[in-house]
Amino acid sequence: MALLRTADRTLDGPWEMIVTAPGACAGPEGLESLIGFIPAPVPGTAAGALRTAGRWSDGEPTPLHGSDVWYRTTIAGRGREILRFEGLATLCEVWLDGTLLLSSRSMFLAREVPVDLDGSHSLALAFRSLAQDLARPHKRGRWRPQLATPGSLRHARTTLLGFMSGWCPNVDAVGPYRPVTRRGEGGCPTDIDLRTSVEDGTGILAVRLTFPDAGGPVVLRCDGRETTLAETAPGRFEGRLALPGVALWWPHTHGEPRLHAVAVAAGDRDFDLGRVGFRTVTMLRPFADGLSLAVNGVPVFCRGACWTPPDIVGLPGDRESYAPLLGLAVEAGMTMLRVGGTMLYEARPFHDLCDELGLLVWQDLMLANFDYPVDDPAFRAALEAEIAGLLDRLQASPSLCVVGGGSEVEQQAAMLGFPESIWRAQAVEAMLREAVAERRPDLVVVPNSPSGGDLPFSTNAGVTHYYGVGAYCRPFEDARRAEVRFASECLAFANVPEPVSLTEAGLTDPRAPAWAGGVPRDRGADWDFEGVRDHYVGALYGVDPEALRRDDPERYLTLGRAAVAEVMEAAFSEWRRPASVTAGGLVWLWRDLAPGAGWGVVDVAGRPKSAWYALRRAFRPVQALLSDEGLNGLHAHVLNETGRPLDATLALTFTDAAGKVAAKAERALSLGPRETVTLSSAALLGRFFDATVAYRFGPAAHALAHLRLTGRDGALLAEAFHFPSGRDATPREIGLCAALVEEGGGFALRVAATRHALAVHVALDGEGRSSDNWFHLAPGAERRLALTGTKGRPGGTVRAVNGSEAVRF
Repeated sequence: MALLRTADRTLDGPWEMIVTAPGACAGPEGLESLIGFIPAPVPGTAAGALRTAGRWSDGEPTPLHGSDVWYRTTIAGRGREILRFEGLATLCEVWLDGTLLLSSRSMFLAREVPVDLDGSHSLALAFRSLAQDLARPHKRGRWRPQLATPGSLRHARTTLLGFMSGWCPNVDAVGPYRPVTRRGEGGCPTDIDLRTSVEDGTGILAVRLTFPDAGGPVVLRCDGRETTLAETAPGRFEGRLALPGVALWWPHTHGEPRLHAVAVAAGDRDFDLGRVGFRTVTMLRPFADGLSLAVNGVPVFCRGACWTPPDIVGLPGDRESYAPLLGLAVEAGMTMLRVGGTMLYEARPFHDLCDELGLLVWQDLMLANFDYPVDDPAFRAALEAEIAGLLDRLQASPSLCVVGGGSEVEQQAAMLGFPESIWRAQAVEAMLREAVAERRPDLVVVPNSPSGGDLPFSTNAGVTHYYGVGAYCRPFEDARRAEVRFASECLAFANVPEPVSLTEAGLTDPRAPAWAGGVPRDRGADWDFEGVRDHYVGALYGVDPEALRRDDPERYLTLGRAAVAEVMEAAFSEWRRPASVTAGGLVWLWRDLAPGAGWGVVDVAGRPKSAWYALRRAFRPVQALLSDEGLNGLHAHVLNETGRPLDATLALTFTDAAGKVAAKAERALSLGPRETVTLSSAALLGRFFDATVAYRFGPAAHALAHLRLTGRDGALLAEAFHFPSGRDATPREIGLCAALVEEGGGFALRVAATRHALAVHVALDGEGRSSDNWFHLAPGAERRLALTGTKGRPGGTVRAVNGSEAVRF
């Protein structure tokens, strides 16, 4: 097992690249007569190099799978070295001085080759035409999915990105998209295998490594403690270090994601082996009853999104590309990101950052929808090596908690009518469980996403892809009726970006033909996800979306942004209430893959959309929720997921739209760490009040219920709203006002309204954003919003969807 290599150096080049006809050059000697090489960063892709050279169009991506792509550089040195290729997309030959060293057929396997250097040498990488390989005769599967074409992709170990029409642009992933490194033999420890566990509160660090040149005792150090490793074979050292009372690693919402530096010393030499975390991940109920996770024995409601790469053109894997997006996930209160089987394995910096930030990672195998030929020995061997490489690479990562056998493989077969004996992915599950037991026994294995019920997509078992509220246009009540146990995908909409992003993309008019290109759809479906969003616009606001789109496109987009925010908050409010059976929900999708109204809650430029702001409110670790319990009134729920006690004040107010109070109650609360409380409206008020307008004793006394949770200092911690008679979005004077104030060396925006303000939204004139957006204001309420990312004194406009005012600041 090879987890860490302390002596690896990046082979930076400079590299250059050329695109040729398939088979134009049998070997690198044929390149000498060619002209047209361009600089090519490595790690990187051919598409990325073309983009840098100004030879790329996002609107019309250059097809690359039908060509050969050659990379070349010069490598100098003397003696035996190991060249390591972390990721080669996809059919690649490695040549040194005209001699073929290796051929790789998997984008997902790291490859190593020894070389003997004696001066300056020519290194060439030939990426052969994947299209030609896919076009040759292949054994057909038992079913053909609509997700991606061609069907022969079932035999290829490459990403489905670029092959999924309606999902993402047709960008071909070709090139050395992960680092190429070199290392000499000897001098440093290699084949380093680190494992962590927790036993009765004691952290256990076990290590095995190869160090023939140690020259004496090898000492393992961590958390200020050390032990001497035993030499179990010549040059092979092993041992374990017990760390009683070591600080544990937690998701950022529940505690501190503590990491501990690990080093070994031999004589007067010290070697940094990176950092590790100590934590346990366990299941709280049988998988058939629904996935439910505990970290360090504490239940964690897993909420977040299904991850997308930072850039599908260049496929970057550096910290600088990941950090802003992962920072937004933390800011939104997400606890989990799922890397699904339609994507690709992310680079080590992604996992390092998740470790540091306290984000749990669900990692699928790169298998999706197809009937994969696991009975073929060559395919099976490649997949086994892929699984082993994944687990070895992430063997010390505390954020990794779930590994899954892929995405919608079982669902695809089941929906086509095949019996369980066909759709159940037993071979891959067995392969995965065996590898996890050997390499990462602390992980939870999920057979497939979805899986676990009478049908793999049953909502009340295992894990499900829940689109009842969403693609299937079910009412909000379905989120409870479906008894969702764990939604590893959910709530997909064509989420409209903010105006600044639409302007940059030239997509300001939803009636223009170009607009439809940015709207996702499932291949073969006669509907798209804009129609799904429009359904909820009509249901929530009582308007005709098509007429609004035609007559007032700006208003159409505004209500679209507001609607998805409402749906996101409503669904997670249902799922997070203490009595809910739901233990997690991951929104489809994290980030757009192209400009336009895509699935992402963050747009292609990395800017949050209305859905992100809604999730930021819905995911608060200290949270206040309202649920409509019909004749039992409204129930107020307060959640404290943190490890700290909570002293707060809870206020429940019922008003009409103008702010006249019909009923009001206030109560001081003290909650311990990880504690929740539920109080009915009757218990809070101490009397009967038709809080849900269920009894029908005449006209409703209120139009709005407002739950507000404040801390000791009066600061707002969380709030929730309930609209017993629906949301009236008719524009009117609501007394909306806004003022810019200087605060802490920056700027904040004070927003208030005399009447209820629905979906208040802030649009800055330039770059930057407010700390909250697309939120409601109770009558007479005020919010103070921090402004970040602005330059100079910011300006902008504040509006509400039910307000006639456009307030400048």
